[in-house]
Amino acid sequence: MAKNHIGLNRHQQEFAKLVHENSRSRHSYIVFRDFCELAALSFSNAVDRAQYEVREARYLQIVKGYKADEVARFPKMLACLTLSLEEGMSDCLGELFMALEWGNSRAGQFFTPYPISVLMAKILCGDAGQICKERGFVRVMEPAVGAGGMVIATAEAFAEEGINYQQAMHATCIDIDATAVHMAYVQLSLLHIPAIVMHGNALSMEQWGYWLTPAHVLGFWDARLKRDASDRQDGCVKADHAVPAMNEAVMQQASTIAGIKTGVGQLTLF
Repeated sequence: MAKNHIGLNRHQQEFAKLVHENSRSRHSYIVFRDFCELAALSFSNAVDRAQYEVREARYLQIVKGYKADEVARFPKMLACLTLSLEEGMSDCLGELFMALEWGNSRAGQFFTPYPISVLMAKILCGDAGQICKERGFVRVMEPAVGAGGMVIATAEAFAEEGINYQQAMHATCIDIDATAVHMAYVQLSLLHIPAIVMHGNALSMEQWGYWLTPAHVLGFWDARLKRDASDRQDGCVKADHAVPAMNEAVMQQASTIAGIKTGVGQLTLF
């Protein structure tokens, strides 16, 4: 029987229960990992037609390994996640990851407690209002995004200052772990945060894939970022988006992240 996890809200508890029910013939982490990827594929395929066929094939490949009743639980997990985020901005998936005790067994992977992320975001976002007045929006660079907690906390800090993060903030995120990329992408998509989430290495500048949130696509952020870059071709901020192929733009963004002067591993606004 699934145990009650202290610190999780009722929707997270239900999510954990559904994961447990799908774990009778496989490890619970595998179920969680597959949920994150299936949800990410679903959101991506709704807005990113360029990658649709490959990602649809991957979706079908994953669900083929589950029975019909198990497949039916995945949308219920997504509903639990959605309801949890509707109660308040948080790193819901990161909290679940830690509560289900996968941190010690997954190469020492841990996620920063969300209240600490909020505190850090409030400290970092002191100039956000002024930047928005001058340029219309703020760019957020996160070279080790994890489940997206710091980006979510930054969006919350914006909202508390009366800034509409859905229109005035864009995040470029990267992580070396594919599941972390999917976790971040799903949560940023549900919170309608404009972002490009990259699967890559901010140190070596390798890049293996990218994910465009619905808010990025529906908000025409490709055009906004290119226009902004062309207006600011001075210093270390170059026209890194002004290239014809999206994949080239993403690679350039990864290079920008790796070369941020404040140091790799820190969220940066500019």
